[in-house]
Amino acid sequence: MSKVIVLCNQKGGVAKTTTAISISSYLAVENKKTLLIDIDPQGNATSGLGVNKYKINKSIYHALLGHSKMAEIIVQTQVANLFLAPANINLTGAEIELVSIMAREYKLKVALNAVKEDYDFIIIDCPPSLGLLTLNGLCAANSVMIPIQCEYYALEGLSQLMNTIKLVKKNLNNKLEIEGVVLTMADLRTNLAKEVISEVQNHFGEKVYKTIIPRSIKLTEAPGFGKPIVLYDKNSIGAAKYHELVKEILCLESQPFVNKEVITMEEEEYGKEIRQRT
Repeated sequence: MSKVIVLCNQKGGVAKTTTAISISSYLAVENKKTLLIDIDPQGNATSGLGVNKYKINKSIYHALLGHSKMAEIIVQTQVANLFLAPANINLTGAEIELVSIMAREYKLKVALNAVKEDYDFIIIDCPPSLGLLTLNGLCAANSVMIPIQCEYYALEGLSQLMNTIKLVKKNLNNKLEIEGVVLTMADLRTNLAKEVISEVQNHFGEKVYKTIIPRSIKLTEAPGFGKPIVLYDKNSIGAAKYHELVKEILCLESQPFVNKEVITMEEEEYGKEIRQRT
């Protein structure tokens, strides 16, 4: 049975799409048939895998609105075992068009039902917001992976995100759990990065992956060449760390998650605490 993981963080610039592309690629490398779904109107996951988002005829927009079946929009990528449901700017209109539709939160879930069993993993890359597209991702998924950058405003907005996940679990998708928290863009030479890592570990405990993704020029360059890091530079530190993360995910996927309250303080208190410590 396939596992559906949504990557979610309404804060931009946290390496969410880089993480989505990289873990999808390395799951494929580990012989897991994987589908990456791009539901961000920017289409960065699409272009990051070398698919021209300006030339695609059918995208996730058409699947969400019921104009096409999911199987009709999926394309093969440059990586064996990795497939993509692409997105482009057309998706911008989807949130407006979905507003008046019944059961609008479940459109992605319904579209996925026809192909779900064809894949070992389905990874959903959401936009940096908590709008209707992200809500569709949360309703379609088994679990949420949260990328958090090791920088000054790392914890800003997390209380809102956790409240949203809690509400979705209570009202729309009672199977939704926290898959894990990925620490990204870390510069371990700085005290600030170490403080943020400590803060996140204190609040999320065992759900924080041991693998920490460092800042990497190669990870930054790869999307410009339309290649995942596994193809662009598999010997780089960024590639090694994402491969390590995927191995950790595959080991952790069968472990039960003990649900607990996290991120209960106000956002400004987090900022104040980090400033005091640094």
